[in-house]
Amino acid sequence: MAEAIKVLLVDDHQVVRRGLRTFLEVQDDIEVVGEAADGADGVALTEELRPDVVLMDVKMPGMDGVEALRRLRDLGNPARVLIVTSFTERRTVVPALRAGAAGYVYKDVDPDALAGAIRSVHAGHILLQPEVADALLSQEESGSGQGRGGSLTERERQVLGLIADGRSNREIARALVLSEKTVKTHVSNILMKLDLADRTQAALWAVRHGVAG
Repeated sequence: MAEAIKVLLVDDHQVVRRGLRTFLEVQDDIEVVGEAADGADGVALTEELRPDVVLMDVKMPGMDGVEALRRLRDLGNPARVLIVTSFTERRTVVPALRAGAAGYVYKDVDPDALAGAIRSVHAGHILLQPEVADALLSQEESGSGQGRGGSLTERERQVLGLIADGRSNREIARALVLSEKTVKTHVSNILMKLDLADRTQAALWAVRHGVAG
């Protein structure tokens, strides 16, 4: 059996955390390794426990989810962060995605869909609702990376297309017959050349500019 996906819960409402834990603990391939009630504790525990996936609320007292995401990104923490929120406004969700979240779900999500979302982001995929993707795309249209696609090599364009398809580094390596280390290098070069912050922005850039996998 594959090793269980380690999950950390970060939400200021104890009832929410208890409900999430109760459901997730019956999943054979998911293990809840800890809980935090605010962003600061969430960052500290993510560094200490090294979970694979963090379920993060956006609105919390003290350090909120967006700032926590920025701290984790600055620390180079590899955990995939899935936003779990009751807020649907673009002004709430879009900053979290731009700060490095792998996607988001609503707190009333079907339990099986939540488990599927955790497995998906753990595998390297990006979960974007259509309305939020549209908002991000409209921002990217006048933002970073415009006109720089010509600086990419053919191999980098292939990697970028597969990122846009939601493929993980492992899946890209398998598809292109490369090592994961080589794929990581290509991804770093793509982000640098296009002046983008993360895979989410790279995927959106690829969609906006018609780069297919």
